[in-house]
Amino acid sequence: MDTAVIIVAAGRGSRMGGEVPKQWQLLAGRPVIAHTLAAFAGMRVVLVIHPDDRARAEGLGVRLVEGGATRDASVLAGLRALEGSGVTKVLIHDGARPLVSRGLIGRLVAALDHHEGAAPALAVTDALWRGEAGLVAGTVDRTGLYRAQTPQAFRFAPILAAHLGHPGGALDDVAVARAAGLDVAIVEGEETNLKLTFPGDFARAEAILKGRNMDVRMGNGYDVHAFCEGDHVWLCGVKVPHSRGLLGHSDADVGMHALTDAIYGALAEGDIGRHFPPSDPQWKGAASHIFLSHAVGLAAERGYRLGNCDVTLVCERPKIGPHALAMQAELARIMGVEAGRVSVKATTSERLGFTGREEGIAALATATLVKA
Repeated sequence: MDTAVIIVAAGRGSRMGGEVPKQWQLLAGRPVIAHTLAAFAGMRVVLVIHPDDRARAEGLGVRLVEGGATRDASVLAGLRALEGSGVTKVLIHDGARPLVSRGLIGRLVAALDHHEGAAPALAVTDALWRGEAGLVAGTVDRTGLYRAQTPQAFRFAPILAAHLGHPGGALDDVAVARAAGLDVAIVEGEETNLKLTFPGDFARAEAILKGRNMDVRMGNGYDVHAFCEGDHVWLCGVKVPHSRGLLGHSDADVGMHALTDAIYGALAEGDIGRHFPPSDPQWKGAASHIFLSHAVGLAAERGYRLGNCDVTLVCERPKIGPHALAMQAELARIMGVEAGRVSVKATTSERLGFTGREEGIAALATATLVKA
C-alpha cells in the first residue's frame, strides 16, 4: 500500500467550547474522529493525537503518534512515523473534517500522478469586505480566491523534505509545500466537507449525515379472497354491505392483508402467515387490524416510519368509490399516520379472470418505509 493518511487530531479546539476537544465530542452518537476515520476505511492511517487523549484513542484500531505544540509540528511527527514504510503518497487531513467523501479522496490521489501536491478548494463566490470598528471599510476583489480544505495530498518524499526545512508557523501543508517550491494543483472541493469550528457546525454536520444515511425501503403485497355466503365484506377496515362475504381464516380483509404484507416485505419479514400462522386457531376470524398494527409496530421497533402506502382493490362489485375515503381514514388511524400518506383506490379487470367473473376480490399494495 503506497498511499497513507495522516489525520491531525492533537488540537484543543477552544472556539468550539465543551469539556473535551471537538474531535472527541459526539456527532450523531459517535465521536467526530470516528466519522473521520470511517471516511478513510481500508487505508493506512496515522492518527496524530495530543498526549492527554491517548486513552480515548486506544480503541480506534489505527497507529497513534503524539503531536507537537503546533499543527505543522504534529504533521511532521506523522510524516516521520511513515519514513521507511514504502509510502510514496500521503494525504494530510484535519480530524475535525468528518464528512470528506471517498470521491474527493480518489480525485486527490489521482492528481498526484501529475503534480507534487494537490488540495481541495472552493472558489469564493460571496462578496468580500474589509471591516473596521464594525463598519464596512472597503471591498476585496474575489477573483482567483479559494476556500482551502483538507485532505491535502502530496508525494511523500517532497513533503517530508519541505516540512523538515520549514521554520514553522504555516497555516496548512500547502503553505509548507509552496515555500519549498512544490507545485500544488487545485482540486474542486465539496461544500459538505466542512470543518467543525463553532457549535452550530455540529447541527449542519448532523443534517448532512442524516441525508447520507437515509434508509428508504419499499415492499409490495398481493392477496386474494374468494366470495362466499354473507351480507358484507371487510375492506381496508371498513364494513361494506354486499350480497356476499369473503372467505378467509380471519376476517378476509383482502386490502389490509395486502398492505400488511407490503410492510413486512419492506422489512424483509416474510408475510402474514409467518407471523400469524393460519394453522393457529387463535387467529380464526381475527380482525385484520391486528396484523396491520403488528407490522407497523415492527417497523417502528426497527426505527422506520411509513413514508406512504398505496392500496388497489380489484373487483367488479361492490363499488369501492363511495367508501374509499373512509378506508383511507381507517388505515391511517390504525397505522398512526396522517391520511395524506395513505391511498386507496379501485379498478376492475374488465370482466376478465376470476375478479371479472365476480368469484372474488384481489388487492395489491405498495408501502414505503423511511428510517426515522
